[in-house]
Amino acid sequence: MKRRAFSLHLTGLAGAAALAGLARPGLALAQGRAPVAGKDYAQLKTPVPVTRDGKVEVVEFFWYACPHCFAFEPTLEPWVARLPADVRFRRVPVAFDALKEVHQQIYYTWEVLGLVGQMHKKTFDRFHVQRKPINREQDMLDFARESGLDVAKVKSAWESFSVHTRMREATQLADDYQIDGVPELGIAGRFTTSPADGGPAAALATTDYLVELVRKGG
Repeated sequence: MKRRAFSLHLTGLAGAAALAGLARPGLALAQGRAPVAGKDYAQLKTPVPVTRDGKVEVVEFFWYACPHCFAFEPTLEPWVARLPADVRFRRVPVAFDALKEVHQQIYYTWEVLGLVGQMHKKTFDRFHVQRKPINREQDMLDFARESGLDVAKVKSAWESFSVHTRMREATQLADDYQIDGVPELGIAGRFTTSPADGGPAAALATTDYLVELVRKGG
């Protein structure tokens, strides 16, 4: 299935089966071999410009309504917590269509308000545990009220120039990385890998490998 479309079709038992498959360890991890280009990761033909500050940037491209992204979080979070000082991690929500643009807007509203740490997991849980998606502004304001937030501040941030600027920049970055499915990891503007290629643990092992390759000038 084309990766851009897969998450729209994985619902009910089919979605549960897909998540179970996603959690299987990848061959690279199971067999102890080095990740293979074209199989475990892709190298971009045209590198994405990155900040030259001595850090290796890792980007997670995600979508709040994606069951795979929700399944990836419990493996991703402890990995992020252990990252060394020379690795910069950031999340970038995708906007492949109008609905995903709304979901992208959620993340950047939290970011502008400094609430990502408080609200990121709660937002995933609202979609996948409570099954109450945020598909319009009023849903977002209801969620803010339920979470004890200042609704007026959330509305102001939601509509702000800063949020919409970040949304445009995120969409451009996803285009530059040639992202057509989520979750996907971009490394140093040069590589991509995904849990779809072998499972969450394998994707992060491949990312570690690529970070070390970049460190060594590879």
